[in-house]
Amino acid sequence: MPSLEICLYEIMELHFSHKGNTYCADLTAGRDLTIPINPDGPRAWYVPQVRISPVLNQHFTGSVALGGRVNFNDVFFNPHGHGTHTETMGHITKHPMPIADLSRFFFPAQLISLAPECCSVQQGTAQIDDQIITAQQIRMALHDNGFAPEALLIRTLPNDITKLHRNYSNTNFPYLAADAATYLAYNHVYHLLLDLPSVDREEDGGELAAHHNFWRNGDASRAHCTITEMIFVPNDIMDGNYLVQIVPAAFENDAAPSRIMLYPLR
Repeated sequence: MPSLEICLYEIMELHFSHKGNTYCADLTAGRDLTIPINPDGPRAWYVPQVRISPVLNQHFTGSVALGGRVNFNDVFFNPHGHGTHTETMGHITKHPMPIADLSRFFFPAQLISLAPECCSVQQGTAQIDDQIITAQQIRMALHDNGFAPEALLIRTLPNDITKLHRNYSNTNFPYLAADAATYLAYNHVYHLLLDLPSVDREEDGGELAAHHNFWRNGDASRAHCTITEMIFVPNDIMDGNYLVQIVPAAFENDAAPSRIMLYPLR
């Protein structure tokens, strides 16, 4: 039996057809792009740190270290504010669209790396220098080789491991230009993944232009599309074509923590 198990792992491949071509993904070489929910993880939107603590009362001790029989923790976090998370169009619509309703998890994908451009933006009476990912940058970075990715992963530059722990609140972090989101929608990118807390500006008066443009203001034809924020792509992963696996936790909510796996194609 052990030899059979080893053999299965040695040949674990997924073959799929996309746009008339056949591809093979090596499932034994996947890379995890997830930042897990943890007290030392990244956060945004002024939420406090994640809290994970045992249930303790007069009848029960939910910690083996404290003398209990099992570990039994409460976890306090915000799906939009902590760690890697995926959100549905329900994030901007009146009608609920639970992340638990998604039923497909593998997508042909392309990874690109971009250094957001400095752009002066009017904020009240002041001019503020924002860092923006533009439509032109994305257009130039996408490979025109017929692959036509359904998912796009954006790694922002510079890229370092401080992204695993940052508190993004009140930092005016980089974001996606509204026309860049429009470009993705009209070029049939259905799943957008990036290493930032949001596709939109931290303080934008509630406009959420990139969210609305990506989902075409709640167009039902885009109801299956998702946005995943706060991924982390290590520098040794090269830009190019992949298969991405997006697995959100089954929450009856517009967003949930998610596991993101990236598989090479060969």
